[in-house]
Amino acid sequence: MNLESFQLADHNQRLLDAHRRKLAYWTDAVADAERIIQKLIDFQIAIPSWALGTGGTRFGRFGGGGEPRTLDEKMADVGLLHALNRASGAISLHIPWDIPQDADATRQTAAHYGLRFDAVNSNTFQDQPDQALSYKFGSLQHVDPAVRRQAIEHNIEVIRHGVALGSKALTVWLSDGSCFPGQLNFRKAFSRTLESLQDIYAALPSDWKLFVEYKAFEPNFYSMTVGDWGSSFLYASKLGPQAYTLVDLGHHLPNANIEQIVATLLMEEKLGGFHFNDSKYGDDDLTAGSIKPYQLFLIFNELVDGMDARGMNHATDLGWMIDASHNVKDPLEDLLQSVEAIQIAYAQALLVDRTALEEAREANDVVRAQEILQDAFRTDVRPIVAEARLRAGGALQPLTLYRSLDTRTQLIRERGLKTVATGL
Repeated sequence: MNLESFQLADHNQRLLDAHRRKLAYWTDAVADAERIIQKLIDFQIAIPSWALGTGGTRFGRFGGGGEPRTLDEKMADVGLLHALNRASGAISLHIPWDIPQDADATRQTAAHYGLRFDAVNSNTFQDQPDQALSYKFGSLQHVDPAVRRQAIEHNIEVIRHGVALGSKALTVWLSDGSCFPGQLNFRKAFSRTLESLQDIYAALPSDWKLFVEYKAFEPNFYSMTVGDWGSSFLYASKLGPQAYTLVDLGHHLPNANIEQIVATLLMEEKLGGFHFNDSKYGDDDLTAGSIKPYQLFLIFNELVDGMDARGMNHATDLGWMIDASHNVKDPLEDLLQSVEAIQIAYAQALLVDRTALEEAREANDVVRAQEILQDAFRTDVRPIVAEARLRAGGALQPLTLYRSLDTRTQLIRERGLKTVATGL
């Protein structure tokens, strides 16, 4: 489904007067408003190809209809999101779920929607129908060199697909680990994984990055071979300057201080990017900002501070992507909500008075430091987020426009009620 220019124009015209009244405070009272708006326009969040269909749990999946059946339809869905919010200008593919049959044609389709290809993702946490050897007991850590070689070759194949599409990064998430004490020799598992990653790293083009993603638990529950940011940092440090840690917000134990992890990785120049989501208990993969919006703000506070300290470009020097699962929501609505929540947290972090914050810290003024952060967090930045969308050519209220067009019903009419997106 395409968003017609007249539909966008009519929507914005109806809301424009009310928007201008809300925006007036910012343009009159906040000296930094223009800088923040421009940074929001530049800031793009990649959409994962596997998040465009209904997710689920091990207990069941409840499809919502109209799911994309092909990679072209997935790009069309991301293109629609981007047309609505002008902040979803990239798609991240999972291989082999979304193997492009014709890379040139796929790139042309992406360009038609104004999309680029973000990091490509390998998959050695599932056995594929045509796969010779099983990953039941691990992939890059496996005791059998032949299994490790199969997993290495898969990752190298993913790199080749990424090169053909213009991607510049490979994300490796491993389910490798153990379920019971005694099952695994931890030192050998680490060493085998490192050796396997070194072979993959050697196949990277010179202008690529390798993101090593970690997770505290699941599907293994006694140990994970890349189980925390420290182990990921070790792998990335041993691999070389093109390797980085990737932080998925849901991949931590409950109440982990993710903002401190972010600050440390930035300081060590080993933070590569993010998978945004939210959680109540574990890797819930809920809508970003839906459960812990203050934590999301605090993470962005450290990101802005740390990136500015190193002179980094907020928009391009880290990888920004959503990784969520939608069991009871329309996936596209959920993604629109997540993107806006990320933009809001980013805008709030840009509001922090860093000079005053450092003065408070140096004076051990705990109350003042807390008030500075909470003042920024409690500020309603939605008018400037909407203004950034408007200037970039998007909708003032993307979700409202999406619903007013009855988009899901149209997608069901085009694709069918029982379609299931690849990878799910």
